[in-house]
Amino acid sequence: MSENNEKKGKGGAIGAVIGTIVLAVACAVGGWVANDLWPKRPPVMPQLPQMTATVAVKEVEERTYNLPEKFVAHAEAMQEVDLLPQVDGYIKEIKFKEGDIVKAGAVLYVLDDERYRAVANQRKADLEAAEAEARRAERYWERMQKADARGITQKERDDAEAGADKAKAAVLQAKANLVVAEYDLKKAIVLAPISGQIGKTSAHVGDYVAPSKGALARIVQIDPIRVTFPLTDRAYIGWRAALKKGKAPEYRMRLMLPDGSEYGEEGKWDFDDNEMSKDTATIIMRLSFPNPDRLLIPNSYVTLLTDRKVPPKMASIPQQALFDLTGGSQGVWVLKEDETVEERVVEVREMSEGWSPVISGLKLGEKVVISGIGKLAPGMKVKVVEPTMNDDLDPNYKPPVKEN
Repeated sequence: MSENNEKKGKGGAIGAVIGTIVLAVACAVGGWVANDLWPKRPPVMPQLPQMTATVAVKEVEERTYNLPEKFVAHAEAMQEVDLLPQVDGYIKEIKFKEGDIVKAGAVLYVLDDERYRAVANQRKADLEAAEAEARRAERYWERMQKADARGITQKERDDAEAGADKAKAAVLQAKANLVVAEYDLKKAIVLAPISGQIGKTSAHVGDYVAPSKGALARIVQIDPIRVTFPLTDRAYIGWRAALKKGKAPEYRMRLMLPDGSEYGEEGKWDFDDNEMSKDTATIIMRLSFPNPDRLLIPNSYVTLLTDRKVPPKMASIPQQALFDLTGGSQGVWVLKEDETVEERVVEVREMSEGWSPVISGLKLGEKVVISGIGKLAPGMKVKVVEPTMNDDLDPNYKPPVKEN
């Protein structure tokens, strides 16, 4: 019994020691926790999937840039003539139809020429008489020169010489009268002085016409036709300076008709005016266009398009890649090698044929996002797919130019 009691006493002492140690440790831990000294385990955050976007990209590529410049232009006839009769008389025949295209030298009006023919015949007779008198006077003067000086007086010799001279003058006068008469006879037929389209006639068969009664009709040359447009003083000086240096580019001159269609013929430079308008500070430039189908009508307005025959090449991006930034600048999303995107500010020229030439911010070979732009953020991972081909992305696409 005593032995058992002794063991119980030792076991109780040991338990008391252990209990004291446990209590001390618990108190210590509680103090550490209370004073925020116990090492903390980092919180376990939920794993979110990395955001990706599906985009299409296009490389910055070199393309020709040939944006046409537009001018309001005015068509005008190369030549226009009012047909005035040069003699008076009654119209006997009209040799054209109103609106016809007539050739230079074609007979248009025939006047009654009996009076003029009679006058011409009279003038021929007068000339023949004058020439006969001149021959007689010349023979008489020759006899006077050969005669013995003792048989004639000086006065007779002088009179013979004066008679011969007067007869010669009469011949000249008769010839001049005949020329006038033949001219009047010729002008009884009215010819077309230029080729062109003739308009409405103001006189008809049987009407009496005269130079003082106004024009018979009007002829307008329409093929070729002239197109004029104003050029500012600054642009004109720059163009002249480039010409002087031999560096002026060659331009194509094309027209847009009032219905929006493009005219099929190209123009050639004709000439520039010799004075500047003091009201508009512009000078009128003139071009010549073939007009076989008469689509260009004098006094009509058309749109002139000028671009370079040999256009320059520039690094360009599709218009779809551009978006507006705060402050008025423009930006693009650029695809990086690690398949993330970065936002970049760019400066571009005016769009031409769906592409914008790059002034700054990009270089050839870099790739810009052209679809899926609205869901991107800087550094976002993207999945690249092939772009859907459209007209703007087709390198051979040439859209028609439409007037705004």
